[in-house]
Amino acid sequence: MSDIQTTELIVSHAAGLHMRPATLFVQTAARFQSSIKLTNLDRANSTSADAKSMFNVMMLGVKQGNRILVEASGADAAEALAALSALVARDFEEQA
Repeated sequence: MSDIQTTELIVSHAAGLHMRPATLFVQTAARFQSSIKLTNLDRANSTSADAKSMFNVMMLGVKQGNRILVEASGADAAEALAALSALVARDFEEQA
């Protein structure tokens, strides 16, 4: 039985989680064995989506300034959350 670990982040990227940032997010999530879910907390119907699915992540409609909840469960959940948090904090590797 795995505990669920969570972190809440704010997406500051100008495009939100659209195309390139979403691709980087999904690729990072896919490196881990843990189950990872993503929720757009600022959307009226804030359903969770599989963070390893590009289609599902794009359907969440995450825009700049939106709060997202990342939930992970599994052996490497803490590492997954740390990697995804760092990616968002680095603004998806965008140069200013």
